[in-house]
Amino acid sequence: MHAPTLKDVYAARPRVYGVLKPTPLMRHPLLAADTGLDIYVKHENHNPTGAFKIRGGLNLVGSVSAEERRGLISASTGNHGQSIALACQRAGVPCTIVVPSGNNPDKNAAMRAFGAEVIEFGRDFDEAREHVEERARERGLRYVHSANEPLLLAGVGTYALEIFEELPDADVILVPIGGGSGACGCSIVRTGIGSRAAIIGVQAERADAFARSWRTRTRVVGTSADTFAEGMATRVTFDLTFDILQRELADIVTLSEEEIAEGVRLALRTTHNLAEGAGAASIAAAKKLGSRLAGKKVVCVMSGGNIDAATLKKVLA
Repeated sequence: MHAPTLKDVYAARPRVYGVLKPTPLMRHPLLAADTGLDIYVKHENHNPTGAFKIRGGLNLVGSVSAEERRGLISASTGNHGQSIALACQRAGVPCTIVVPSGNNPDKNAAMRAFGAEVIEFGRDFDEAREHVEERARERGLRYVHSANEPLLLAGVGTYALEIFEELPDADVILVPIGGGSGACGCSIVRTGIGSRAAIIGVQAERADAFARSWRTRTRVVGTSADTFAEGMATRVTFDLTFDILQRELADIVTLSEEEIAEGVRLALRTTHNLAEGAGAASIAAAKKLGSRLAGKKVVCVMSGGNIDAATLKKVLA
């Protein structure tokens, strides 16, 4: 398993743009005024599945062998699962997604609408993932890991190309980290084109296994991932993405649940976009870092907008 290169990201573009268009990179005056920063938002929430993951799914499913087309299986809390489900539906490939029990019902419904068989299992993403690994062997299906897949990373890296093509002098890019594919895509492109932009990861304090592992250079396993931002709710690190980000990441910021919730409210109030917890994490982190980012061109990746009604009601209350 080798890390993808800039060449791989360019190669992914035809498969990605066969389905979707580049997403907007926007400067919102109210957000700039609230944060006091020269700040831009990369709206990956405007993709067909409402999240950046679709780029990786299209690239991977568009590259599978004839033998693998008998069926794909993966674990997800929703955005990755939607990406694989939609890509499989378009390619006529059977798809099974295992989600944690009590997963976001709107994301479950979307995956089923894209033709996937959705199975609920386990208390969190990592237990669902372990179940998938057993089930894939039993059923002889192509297991799609949500992070240890070079084709996924190359696909999601296409949004980073869009950022640097539109804003080549970006100084900082803030990216939420769950499995780490989005931050890896940014890092691969940044390094490949020779930019000096700093890639800063964002995690939830209640699901900070990656942050603790990155800071200590010793990979740890968390006991829980108790955050409403399911896109960042992982208890472990993954080989491919951790190896890349250990080298490439400039820093990582962790947020409390209230800070993430305020990010959702901030996104709604200043950009008029509905962001899920992980999608709002980057602008919440920009506000938290404040003066550290003064004088820099800051890009916040709004990775997804798939928040369910019950969670949104709690956040707005």
